Amino acid sequence: MTIVLDEPGVDGLTGAVDALRAWQDDRTPLQLHPGDLGWAWALGAERLAAAVRTWSADGRIVAVGYLDDPDLLRLTTAPELRRDGDLARRLRADLDDPERGVLPAGKAGLEVPDGALLREVLLEAGWVPDEPWTPLRRDLADPVGDSGLRIEVAGPETAGVRTAVHRSAFGSPAFTEERWHTLAAGPVYADARCLIGYDDRGEAVAAATVWSAGPGRPGLLEPVGVHADHRGRGHGTAISVAAAAALRDLGASSALVGTPTSNAVAVAAYRAAGFEPSPERPDLSRAA
Repeated sequence: MTIVLDEPGVDGLTGAVDALRAWQDDRTPLQLHPGDLGWAWALGAERLAAAVRTWSADGRIVAVGYLDDPDLLRLTTAPELRRDGDLARRLRADLDDPERGVLPAGKAGLEVPDGALLREVLLEAGWVPDEPWTPLRRDLADPVGDSGLRIEVAGPETAGVRTAVHRSAFGSPAFTEERWHTLAAGPVYADARCLIGYDDRGEAVAAATVWSAGPGRPGLLEPVGVHADHRGRGHGTAISVAAAAALRDLGASSALVGTPTSNAVAVAAYRAAGFEPSPERPDLSRAA
């Protein structure tokens, strides 16, 4: 098949999101999710579009990549083509040639789902395993219990509260109210909710954003954070339970999340919230 690499532009973002949505399945390992692009929409559609790459065959998108950083690509493919040799070889050629406009020369990283032939092809070509991540999943067939926090769905009036918790949790000043409004105006957010968790004193202690891929498909937690002044009190577990409940209300079949394996506190919090870990999955790295 003839495979075409493209930068879809703002007008093509919906097609990339739709492809990612269709590829989400409980039989498929954690992979790039429409919620990942939804969260990145906070930077604005133009900046997001500049970081998205698609590969198409016969007019159909067969792979989507998102440059989470200029030298880190998160990539997934249509599930039925995950072991396709032509696609794996074309992806490798595009990843290793800076002139193709995907990854720069020198050191670079890649996230790709388990079972993808591309992973094997790149390892044979000299790429090496890098940071290990732990994917976790909670089945949503049964009702989710109470989280123990008072949960509020953030809206325009409480965007300041939502963003303040995030800035404290991640030590980043970048997520401002203006960016929340950009996020919420993005089309992917129609299937998302920002949650704020309050303790029994009425203080905002944790927050999460959940993303549905549609009824009967896995939903994503991205991101989840606890205010720096309220850590060590079980709020990470509580907001993760609330996030799972919100996804079930949205019709999701399961709730997915991934975290660096080195973040043992996060792994423990998700496990306490009923999420089951899958085997570690390392990113891949190309040496400088």
